[in-house]
Amino acid sequence: MPYYPYRCLDCHKRFEVFLSYTEYGTRAVLCPSCNSQNVQRRITRVRIAKSEESRLEELADPSLLAGLEDDPKALGRMMRRMGEELGEELPPEFDEVVDRLEAGQTPEEIEKAMPDLAGPEGGDSEGESADSDDF
Repeated sequence: MPYYPYRCLDCHKRFEVFLSYTEYGTRAVLCPSCNSQNVQRRITRVRIAKSEESRLEELADPSLLAGLEDDPKALGRMMRRMGEELGEELPPEFDEVVDRLEAGQTPEEIEKAMPDLAGPEGGDSEGESADSDDF
């Protein structure tokens, strides 16, 4: 449907107007709030649909990982982006960790503040030590 977004330059309200393709550019547009003709068309964001494969390939770009080990805020932004791109329901702990990273906490500080994330006694969910050298 040809809905066009506008902004009134007098009262600063935003609104949309339905115009057929033949009406666009020929019919006067009035602000529904103050009835002014002093309006300006807004250009909205353009969205590009990508396949899941192309989104995941983009996330695997090694240049996106450069410097993350020294910048908790950048690491948090990257983790948030990855979580959004995956499109899966993530546990609330994920959001808490990302929020803490974006606030500037280091992974070590987060691990101390949230010891239950590493599983029992700092190991994984199987009870193995996180420092195990068995690969």
